[in-house]
Amino acid sequence: MDIVIRAAIAFIVLWLVTRAAGRSTLGELAAFTMVLLAAILAYANMRWPKIGKLTQGRPIVLIRDGSIDRKALHAERIGLDELSMLARLAGIEDYNSIRLAILEANGKVSFFTHEAQSQQ
Repeated sequence: MDIVIRAAIAFIVLWLVTRAAGRSTLGELAAFTMVLLAAILAYANMRWPKIGKLTQGRPIVLIRDGSIDRKALHAERIGLDELSMLARLAGIEDYNSIRLAILEANGKVSFFTHEAQSQQ
């Protein structure tokens, strides 16, 4: 659902910029407009953390102490096959060894194992 809200906000902002600039001017300003919007969003994310949560998303726990949160997987449209593949790529053979698996705001999954915690 977060991605739908972010896409809708981006669409509305781009629509407003298109209307304000006019069609002939927009072709010339497209790259500048995108860079300007990225800079404005970066500043807004830094200045107002609540806006950052809306535009960037938030991390989501997928596995806690070996227990898979199937509702979170379903909400994020991640299958068990994909989660297993990501765990294998991280060198993890068994879900029980996972202390925490977090879907980061950038779309990557971070794995924290019980072994890594005991080594610290």
